[in-house]
Formats: sequence, C-alpha cells, structure tokens
Amino acid sequence: MLEDRTAPASSFPHQQAPPAPAWPEAYPEGYAVVDVETTGLARDDRIVSAAVYRLDARGEVEDHWYTPVNPERDPGPVWIHGLTSELLADAPLFPEIADALSERLDGRVLVAHNAVFDWSMIAREFARAGRAVPVRRRLCTIALSKELGLPLPNHRLESLAAHYGVVQRRAHHALDDARVLAEAFRPSLHRAAESGVRLPLLACRPITEWSDPPRAVGYQRSYRPGGTWRANRKRPACPYPNPGRYEPGKPLVQGMRVAFSGDTSVDRELLEDRAFDAGLHIATSVSRLTSLLVTNDPDSGTSKSVKARSFGTPVVDEAAFMQLLQNVAPARPSG
Repeated sequence: MLEDRTAPASSFPHQQAPPAPAWPEAYPEGYAVVDVETTGLARDDRIVSAAVYRLDARGEVEDHWYTPVNPERDPGPVWIHGLTSELLADAPLFPEIADALSERLDGRVLVAHNAVFDWSMIAREFARAGRAVPVRRRLCTIALSKELGLPLPNHRLESLAAHYGVVQRRAHHALDDARVLAEAFRPSLHRAAESGVRLPLLACRPITEWSDPPRAVGYQRSYRPGGTWRANRKRPACPYPNPGRYEPGKPLVQGMRVAFSGDTSVDRELLEDRAFDAGLHIATSVSRLTSLLVTNDPDSGTSKSVKARSFGTPVVDEAAFMQLLQNVAPARPSG
C-alpha cells in the first residue's frame, strides 16, 4: 500500500539546527531523501520497496511517502528486507507507482546513502517502464560526511545515525531508513552551509533504454522489453607509456596506471571511463608498476590496499582523484 503523509518542520525537534547566518546561494532548493530495498545488487535486480522524504532548501521535512513494489520475481534476501512473495503479491508494479515517485523526485536533488546504488536501481526501473527519471543531480551522504570530516568509524548508515543521535527503529525498512537518513542529513547540511563547504553534487546520467542482461540457466524472466544496455566491455589499450608513479602535489600524467579499490560515490564504470578518457591506464590489480591507487578506505585490508602499502604506491581518495582528473598533464615525450 502507498503511504503519503505530510510531516511538519518540527518532526525531528532534537535535530533542529540554528539558522545559518548566510545560506549559500548555490545550494539546491530542495531534496528528495531516498531509500530502496531490492531483490539484490546486480543490474537486473528489482526494487521491492521505495521511500522518499521530501526536504526543503534547509533540510526541513515537507512530507514522506512509501510503497512496496511487486518485483515480478523472487524477492531475494527476505531475511534483510522482510518482504516475502506473499506480502508483495498484491503490491503495485513499478510502472503503477512511477508517477507518484516521479512527482516526489521532480526538480530535487536525490539524496541517499551510497547514492549511486539507489539512483541506478531507480533509473533502471524507470527505463524498464520506458520513462526517464526527473532527477539531474544526486548527493551521497557518504561523500558529504567525508567532505565534513565527520569522525565516523566506517561508512555505514548506522554509524552516521549514531553520530547525530538518530535512533533506528527498523533497519532495512525503506521508510525508516529514509527517515534516519533525513534526520542525519539535515545537521550535515547545516554544518556544510555554516562552514562554506561545497556540496558533493554529481550529475545523474539517465538510462533511456533497457534490456535485461542474461542470467544463469533456469532463471525465468517475466520482463522482456526492447532496448539496449551497455555491457561490461574491454577497453582499448592506453596509447601512452607509463611515466611512473604519481607524485603528490603534482598533476597526473597521461599513461599512468591507476587502480581502484572499494566503494565509490561515482559509478565505478563511469569513474574508469573518465580516467581512460583523460589518457590514464586502468589497472585491474596493483603491482610495482602501478602509479596510483584510488580508494575511499585505505585501511580496509583489501588485497589492493595491502599491496599498495607494500610497494609504496601512492594512495588518494575519490574526491582527490576527481580533482586530479581536471588537470591531467599530457604524455611526456619519449627519449
């Protein structure tokens, strides 16, 4: 069933922030804090529930909305989201809730925790329905927390909630996760405004056509629309020789070998595309020849991070790498 309620600005009284002396003019005029629960994490997985908290320019709640969604397939990890096939049998299909969701997203910045995931799942569902999402920009609260330098032990939503004293009632329920994020986003937004921090807004590239990628034998698809999806593909070889390791404080140079590890706010494929287009070599592993490792969690203990430390390979986070991409030096002349 659909839930649509208007919530007054005092919904979260313990999170009221003092008015900023001068609110940044460049900040967005409204936000849609979103959470979706899904059948899985792959590109052809489906949404089983969605929730949106609409916030005004200063993060005050305007209203909230929630709906389960019939995914037309197995609901996936029921032990996480709690939505069984029986519970979803009479839920609306995504095309039936697309108008309501579109209305709540229209003209707003989509805000989510690991926003690239929620954005991608929503965009693909709209594409399946032959529609485009009315969202042009998104903001990831993980990226915002990093910009603010919040002392969080990790990037989980519960850690951000605990930092601001927000109580989770039903973890992995879309409506409660959206509420928790809305409560935590508002003080972060005010802190950013008071400090003059530029919000880490990213453009949303719409998906306009879709076809389900192939699944393992025995998987029965109920959806077969026309369209295309860009599958993972092998990039051509980088035309520039490797100039060596990145030197902190200097620009990247075309031909440098760049490896990526861990979660990123920008879709990984898009991030690699930008690096390749700038003339960098995309490395799938870390070796003594690797020029730079890009990771948001250098202490994670992944094999790439461990190797980077052992080889002395420079490491930067995603935000720093995006800045470096704006000024990549041309390849050095050979000889």
